[in-house]
Amino acid sequence: MYSITINTTARTLTVHKNGAWYRSYPVAVGKASTPTPKGTFTIVNKAINPGGPFGARWLGLSKPHYGIHGTNNPSSIGKAVSNGCVRMYNNNVIELASFIPLRTVVNII
Repeated sequence: MYSITINTTARTLTVHKNGAWYRSYPVAVGKASTPTPKGTFTIVNKAINPGGPFGARWLGLSKPHYGIHGTNNPSSIGKAVSNGCVRMYNNNVIELASFIPLRTVVNII
């Protein structure tokens, strides 16, 4: 069983498998005017090559219009620049999407 914790201050996404650390990735988060929402959500949908600025994969959260996705602007990773979504390098989000199932819990702190 997997879970994800996104630390908006550290700008990291950490995957836990059966309660133990599994992987961590650098991310970009929402800017001050459009912050990434805090709370506990689940992954409700997934898309391959969703188009536009969303990079190679989309993992939609149970909060409508928010998700974890790739980016067509890799220089943004590590910064607070998005409209609230969590951006990842495309190679990292492809890896994440390959093993994270729907209904995975995502805690954003």
